[in-house]
Amino acid sequence: MQLEAAASRGALMDHLVRIAGVAGDVIWDHFLASVAHDLKHDGSPVTAADRDGERVILDGLQAVVPEIPIVAEEEAAAGRVPEVGPAFFLVDPLDGTKEFIKRGTDFTVNIGLIEHGVPTMGVVYAPARDQLYWGDVTAGTAFTAPRLPHGETGDATPLAVRPCETNPRAVASASHCTPQTEAWLADAGVQERVSIGSSLKFVLIASGAADVYPRPAPTMEWDTAAGDAILRAAGGRVLDLDGAPLRYGKARFFNPGFVATGTYQPAALHPYLQTDKSQ
Repeated sequence: MQLEAAASRGALMDHLVRIAGVAGDVIWDHFLASVAHDLKHDGSPVTAADRDGERVILDGLQAVVPEIPIVAEEEAAAGRVPEVGPAFFLVDPLDGTKEFIKRGTDFTVNIGLIEHGVPTMGVVYAPARDQLYWGDVTAGTAFTAPRLPHGETGDATPLAVRPCETNPRAVASASHCTPQTEAWLADAGVQERVSIGSSLKFVLIASGAADVYPRPAPTMEWDTAAGDAILRAAGGRVLDLDGAPLRYGKARFFNPGFVATGTYQPAALHPYLQTDKSQ
């Protein structure tokens, strides 16, 4: 499949939305039946839903674009990481596993396409919230649509970030912020906060419900790629700690930290973290 062709990109986007939905159905069935979990080598939890959902995504992507490598969270945890080229997928089959185990609603299926270090397509499906999100940066379009588990996808609504110059609404938790991040939020003039889990933070900004999300703590690239692509497609940006566009394909697929934003112009996080030994 030649991704340069608009028709081919549209077809691939349709496939990604479909695959995320099927993976979400599998994960939802696990959610209704059982949420028993094990611990990975790094101490993070993993469930059968993570593994089964990932297998659905891997099989689906390999059937459609077998030439594009896939870096997936559970495969990586097992030491199976392919060599990547200019284009590759980043997959987190169950972002928010801890929320899933607690039977919360803030867990998502994430599929992101990276091209030349930039996230260009992304799908986020939140089966417990009955909502799908997707975006294509090249086309400059992002959408959301209702989808119940094992149901049809409803009518799509365009996503777009909202105008914001001052006093942004931040995606941030008062209980998890360090003093340095609190200082950043104060300097930004943040007067209102909203808290939500997983990659739903990105789509909250993409939908115009919030303006900025500072994340000083490390993540992995598969945690952010899908939501990042949707946000960029909706007119937003994701910046590294120094304020440059966040790049992908870094060593170990590791993100030191970032700021996701809509039209708001954020200060770089790095100067605020110089004395934060915990980051």
